[in-house]
Order: sequence, then structure tokens, then C-alpha cells
Amino acid sequence: MPIAIVTGSDSGIGRATAVALAHAGHDIGVTWRSDDAGAQATAGLVREVGRRAEVAQLELGDAAGAARVIDALADALGGLDVLVNNAGGGVGGAQWSVGDHDAAREAFEVNYWSPLALTRALVPGMRERGRGAVVNVTSAAKVSTWIGFGAYAATKAAFALATETLRLELSDSPVHVLEAIPGPVDTAVQGETRLVPGIERVLDRVPLGDAGEMARRIVAALERGRATVVYPRRAALAMLLPGLAQADARRTARQVARETDPAAFEGVMSLVVRTGSQGDPVARQAREAWEQAHGRA
Repeated sequence: MPIAIVTGSDSGIGRATAVALAHAGHDIGVTWRSDDAGAQATAGLVREVGRRAEVAQLELGDAAGAARVIDALADALGGLDVLVNNAGGGVGGAQWSVGDHDAAREAFEVNYWSPLALTRALVPGMRERGRGAVVNVTSAAKVSTWIGFGAYAATKAAFALATETLRLELSDSPVHVLEAIPGPVDTAVQGETRLVPGIERVLDRVPLGDAGEMARRIVAALERGRATVVYPRRAALAMLLPGLAQADARRTARQVARETDPAAFEGVMSLVVRTGSQGDPVARQAREAWEQAHGRA
């Protein structure tokens, strides 16, 4: 039976992708960073489909350690056919506040170096076996960022470029490389995203996508051998016309700056906030509030 390992599969797009792959016939390696209960819930959903599930804690801040955990998880499942690099984190704040702050370096460790460590650990075996797939979850932010998102967007842009390079290097290989590019999707990350001034004005133009639909599109793209999948559909406009998306972001940012109370704006932008499931208290509280408000507590 095919085997897939999905990082960050304790919630959100990761959980939905693990379940969608299980429906497609895969046994699943479920990983978690801070929510064992969430990972066990995902494993339960996988088993309800009739597939095997193994669970492991994964600390993406330690790239070498993460590679060892994934390797052991693959051994426990009896191999590996699909690696989904979904887990991530980030940092919020103005460029002059974040700079090369430890939180920014941690974001690159989690979003860039650790997925590359997993690629280094597992792709050689895929090539030897003559089969396999790597799914790298990037972000539409790679082409059009926003106030306070610079460091996060940079991690995803770097990861996207690494993904395209990997695809080129494996172009004469049976190993498939898929870049999954989510725009705004209804997951807990929306809570912390809304800590940033003016972001609703941007998000309101693109209705939130559904994590389950994103996952189904990832599985369909894998089955069809596609190179990329972008969702929600309107987020694809930014991919096709990045210059227009960036010009619109600049125009909207100027409007937000003019209309926001200067003291409040400065207060938010001077913060450096670690985001994600292991982020700072303000980010975790925002994530929890979003989940409670949307009936996923």
C-alpha cells in the first residue's frame, strides 16, 4: 500500500491532506509539534477510513533531528511514497523591527531548512526505488506580501524557489514534485493573521477557502502529475499577474497607513511576534479565539 508522511498534520490543511490521502488509499505518518491530541485525532480519522496511521512528534526547529524522526517514521510504516512538507511557522512585525531577530531566523529554520533536511533524507531513497512524490506547501504570499508579513513571505518565496529547483533536478526522474500554493484558507492561522493592521481589507477580496477542498485538490494534482495547485481560485490571479497584485498591495497599504491611528499602528508594527502553534501568547490566543468562533474548539 502507498505510504505518505504529512508534517504538521495535527490540524488545518495538514490534517485535511492526511485524511484525503487516506481516502486515496495511503497509510499515513502523522506528525505534530505542539498538539498531541490533535495528531491523535487525525490518526483516528485516518483509521476510520481503514488505513494505518503512525504518530510522531516533530521539532522542525532542529532540522537534523526532524530528518531522523521522519526516517524512523517511514521505517515504522514500511517505506515512503509521498512526503508532504506542510508544517510551518512564522513571525510578524515590520521589517525594521524583525530584521534578523531570532524569531525570523527560527521561521527560516522551520519553513525552509527543515523541509530541505527532509528532502535530503528521503528523496535519495525515492530515486533508488524509482517512485515517490514530494509535496511542498508554500504560500501565495511568495509573490504578494503585506504589512508585517515580510519575513514569513520571504521564507515561503525561498521554499518555492527550492521546490522549482528540485523539480528541474528531478525532471528526468520518476519522483514527482508538487508545489501546493494556498491563498487565504479557513484555518487557525487566520486568527493571528488578523492581528496585522488592514489585513481584512485584503482578505475580504478573496473569500476564505476550505482546508478540505485544498487537500482534495492536492491529492488530485498528485494523481494527475501536476506541477502546481493553487487554491482558492482567485489566489491564482496573483500567481498569473504578480505585478498587479503587488501594485494593489502598495496602494492598499498607503490607504491603511492614512486611515489607521498612528499610535496604534506604530504599536502593532513595533512588535516581533512568533506565530504558529508554538508562537507567542498573543498569536496562540488569536488562533484559539478563531477556532472557538468557528466551532473547532
